Amino acid sequence: MLSIVVLISGGGTNLQAIMDYIATEKPDANIELVLSNRPDAYGLQRAAGASIKTEVIDHKAFDSRESFDQAMIEVIDPYQPDLIILAGFMRILSHGFVEHYEGRMINIHPALLPAYKGLHTHKRALADGVSHHGASVHYVTPELDSGAVIAQGRVPVLKDDTEESLEQRVHRIEHIVYPEVVKWFAEGRLSYRDNQAYMDDTLLTEPVVIDL
Repeated sequence: MLSIVVLISGGGTNLQAIMDYIATEKPDANIELVLSNRPDAYGLQRAAGASIKTEVIDHKAFDSRESFDQAMIEVIDPYQPDLIILAGFMRILSHGFVEHYEGRMINIHPALLPAYKGLHTHKRALADGVSHHGASVHYVTPELDSGAVIAQGRVPVLKDDTEESLEQRVHRIEHIVYPEVVKWFAEGRLSYRDNQAYMDDTLLTEPVVIDL
């Protein structure tokens, strides 16, 4: 059984997509804990409604990033997670936290990495006039948005797109690709060695692409 801990800061729509996938497809996986740095995060209500244990560690109560991250480790480790999923967790993690869970932590970023690391990805994609945009599921490393990419959800950029309309389309593909990656983990198909992602023991030289 794949033991999962999910970290959130807000509404938890990707959390919901993963919860729905587990509830309907019944993979060999279970979300043991949903942890938030914000007590008002709506994702906590989603988790509680599904009888998933929740915890809140308010980052504002700590005087350093490292002390906050250590508090999270102390809450997470008793669950012995095989996989930690960042689902809208709006905190930059310390090197120590990332290294502690190396190879066991993934994130979804709203861009086709390595393009548009960081913030305002939809605005930047529109400004550049690209034909496609999307989201990338990647392993988390100390360097922001730079870990090995497992899969990408790709959407077309339409000529009349605004930031809002493009964001909505990217959200739809996120809710498809993130559960799919969780499925691969539950099936034991994914592994991580030497900062690289492997599927079925074969190096992923390119991420798996899922089109909307």
